Parts: sequence; structure tokens; C-alpha cells
Amino acid sequence: MSDSKTPLLDELEKGKWPSFVKDLKKLAQRSPKAKDLLGQLELSYKDKMTHWKHGGIVGVKGYGGGVIGRFSDAGDQFPGAAHFHTVRVNQPSGWFYTSTALRELMDIWDKYGSGIVNMHGSTGDLILLGVDTDNLEPLFTDLSNADWDLGGSGSDARTPSCCLGPARCEFACYDTLALTYDITMTYQDELHRPFFPYKWKFKMAGCPNDCVASIARSDFSIIGIWRDNIRIDQDEIKKYADSGLNIAADVVNKCPKNCVEWDGKALKIDDEGCSKCMHCINVMPKALRPGEDKGACILIGAKAPIVEGAQLSSVLVPFMKLEPPYDELKSLIRRIWDFWDEFGKARERIGECIQRIGLGNFLEKVGLDPVPQMVLQPRDNPYIFYEEYFEEE
Repeated sequence: MSDSKTPLLDELEKGKWPSFVKDLKKLAQRSPKAKDLLGQLELSYKDKMTHWKHGGIVGVKGYGGGVIGRFSDAGDQFPGAAHFHTVRVNQPSGWFYTSTALRELMDIWDKYGSGIVNMHGSTGDLILLGVDTDNLEPLFTDLSNADWDLGGSGSDARTPSCCLGPARCEFACYDTLALTYDITMTYQDELHRPFFPYKWKFKMAGCPNDCVASIARSDFSIIGIWRDNIRIDQDEIKKYADSGLNIAADVVNKCPKNCVEWDGKALKIDDEGCSKCMHCINVMPKALRPGEDKGACILIGAKAPIVEGAQLSSVLVPFMKLEPPYDELKSLIRRIWDFWDEFGKARERIGECIQRIGLGNFLEKVGLDPVPQMVLQPRDNPYIFYEEYFEEE
């Protein structure tokens, strides 16, 4: 265990913002692995290069994912950091923990690992940072005995995650918590054993506010929506106006579809032109509510920039009712996975695969009819001919 000083890391403790260095130093008083991690990090700042290396694939028996191997090339100087693997723990739906469950989890982690925790990873998992190879199986055994499971990593279905949904949000259009649990239980094999071309992320948002940013971060976004009219309480509208809210400036003029009218007495909404952006509802939640015919809009294809640039998800199914056992949704997922397995390239996300193959070919393979909501932008190439054109000829 190293006793080296950390003058470069000390600089990160200065200023008014919280510092991870301060927290690591506190943890290092009882964790040799955290202490050696500080020493290696200081060395990396000094050398201006990382000292993590790829030392091989590690995991637990029966699982192909859930553990991300991390080895140090400075293990002789900092033995506590020589093996510093990451373990992803499948979080409960909506990140609802009891204090008893968290204490139980932390007791297990203190027994086998560094004590460093990330709550939460970008996929949603609870991240345990820093465990030796020899301790992976004992750690997994204790987690399993306490009814915790590992999340996804590698080319598999990553851990499904969702917003708080109906548990805390009055705008939720379907039960995000129930669907997330159901999907997690249904796709255990796809979650723990990587055999996809690349990663696949589910994210469930209860309404178009999309508090889990599914439209930017998930291959398969399930965003709550309604297909009837926004409910309007004109008496509450008047109260907002009387209290000083400038409805014309703050609601009408900010509607992206120009579908809201206000004559000083009553508010009118052209629901046929509404894009369900939620702005008017967010500004006047006591007066406006989502409609009562609720379900979800299914979008596909978001990703961060890795091979190619970042990509937002686009509409696949404008509206789908979501009620247990979610047969229609699961049938669609299975058809998409079959297509991706057949046509996807290594390390190609589903959105990139659709771009390469073509949306028309994709829709034909998965059995969906094209609808206007799928169009990202008007076509600008006149040399496009449709199958019906050739059939008529």
C-alpha cells in the first residue's frame, strides 16, 4: 500500500465545488484499495496518461455481463489498484430503495470491495467500483443470497430503467415501474448473456417530459402519451390569469405547433395539431391535464457518439396501449431483435443498422406499416420511386 503524497490531486480540493478527492481521502482512511487508487491517480496526473489497461475479460459463473474488468499497469506500486473491477447491480424500478436494503448492500460491498459507489451509472445501475478478481464470485454469491442481481454490460440488453412514474408523478400515462420490472424479469437471458451485435437500452418515461432522457440515450424509448384531447379546466385557467400569469406570452407564444389560443376569457387547444410537448401543461398543471386515453409512443435508435455521431430516437409506433402482460410490445421487441441479429454488424446499434439497411426495409422485416410520424424530414431527392410505382408499371 502506497504512502505517496498527492499534490496534484490536492488542487482538485480547492474552490467552492465538492471534490471526489476529498471523499476518496476520507474513504482511504479505512480502505487500502481507495488509498492505492489515490496513489495511482496522482501518478496518472503526473505522467499525463492513464495507468488502466485491458487485462482480459472477467465475470461470474453463468453470466456474460455485469462485470467490467479493470487492471492497473502500476500494480507493483499500488497493489490495491492492481485489480479494480466494476460490478453493475440491477437497480429497483424508479430507484426506490429502503434504508435497510442499502445498508445490507453496503455491508456486502465493504466486505469484498473498495467501498466506492456510484449512484447511479448512465444506464441506471448501482455501480460498485473496485473489487479483486478473487472476490468476484464471493461478492456475487452474497448479493444473490440477498436478492440482488447484476445488471447488463457488453453486447446485451442493458439494465432497463424508468422514471418514478405513477409513484410520484401525476402526469404518468402508464405504469413505468410495473413495465420496467416485467421487462427485467422477461429478458433475463438477454440481459445476462451477450449475444447481440452491440448494446441495447430500454428506458421508460411516463410522459413526454421524459425525465430519464430516453429519447437521447436509449435504443428503445417507451414514452407515455395520450391520444385524446388535453383536459382543460377553464376556471383554473382564469385563476392563473388573475394571479398574473401572462398566458399569451408564456403559453400561447411558446407553443411549438401554434395550436393554443387565448382570447382573455377561454383557452382553446387544437389537439389535432398538438405534438404533446407538455409545455402548456407544465406551466399550468392545475388547469391542464393529459387526456384520459393513455398509452405510450415507441421510439427507436438513440445513441451516443461512438462509431458515428450522436443520434436521437425517432418514432416507430405513434401510440400503443400498455397493459399487462404487454404482449403487443414484447412481440414487437422480438421481431426487432430477430432483424438486428440477422442484419446487424458487430458494434452497430439498432439505429445505425436501420440507417444502413433503410427504414422501408426495416419496417417490412418487422411487420410494421409506414406512417407519417416516422418521417424525420421532407425528402429532398426527386429521384425516389416507390414500390407501388413499379408495381403499376
